[in-house]
Amino acid sequence: MSTIEARGLRKTYGDTVALAGIDLTVEQGRILGVIGPNGAGKTTAINAITGLTSCEGDLKVLGLNPWTQRDALMQDACFIADVAVLPRWLRVSQALDFVAGVHPKFDRAKAEGFLARTAIPLKKKVGKLSKGMVTQLHLALVMAIDAKLLVLDEPTLGLDILFRKQFYDTLLTDYFDGNRTILVATHQVEEIQHVLTDLVFIDKGRIALSCSMEAFESRYAELTVGPEQLPSARALNPINERQGLGRTILLFDGVDRDRLSELGDVRVPSIADLFVAVVGKGVAA
Repeated sequence: MSTIEARGLRKTYGDTVALAGIDLTVEQGRILGVIGPNGAGKTTAINAITGLTSCEGDLKVLGLNPWTQRDALMQDACFIADVAVLPRWLRVSQALDFVAGVHPKFDRAKAEGFLARTAIPLKKKVGKLSKGMVTQLHLALVMAIDAKLLVLDEPTLGLDILFRKQFYDTLLTDYFDGNRTILVATHQVEEIQHVLTDLVFIDKGRIALSCSMEAFESRYAELTVGPEQLPSARALNPINERQGLGRTILLFDGVDRDRLSELGDVRVPSIADLFVAVVGKGVAA
């Protein structure tokens, strides 16, 4: 069963093409990472999926049209944006009161249980919380809603490495159950490689790569060689090459690992290194 089914999504703002007719399918129970630089079209795609903006093309989310059936969609979908949306004057307990009053699937006891494992006091105002605490609060509110789809747009932007790790660990441990679907749009990829089941690269409004993480790990390989093995490695047609501590690191697509291991050290590449190779050298993933 597909949670998201998009065909020919296109969105322009004047002469700027934000989405250039993309196709995207996300199956139930998957965790999809949408990776791309700033301005690639990630947020426009997120806004389309969550019903915040309409596009040309066809889109179904949980079997609904998000542009005409958004109220129904939001009963089973949750969204965390890259900017804080809770009023700074609101107390944490009042945020719980508000969500409990507007969402029929919100479990207040569950939210309080999540918050009890943080340093966030219920009486404190949102404006007095650190950015990391605000993100923890957003996550606690969302995880306490029995939703089928969770959409995250740069959820850890600006947070330190400790809060970023805690965020994704909590997401996997306390929210993802193998049936829910999670979509994460980001250009910060360091912490999410172990989280994802599927991967999409988006650049200039187009999908540059789409694959499962199983396919990613079996298809792509990174080889580190010394100067004496470099000519033989280059003869195997790497898709990218870079220097590192006196050795050369080459990235291959579909080349037999046993053949590569005869030349040097082989490992699975990082998402960031593959993004640079696929989208273009010099582009920061």
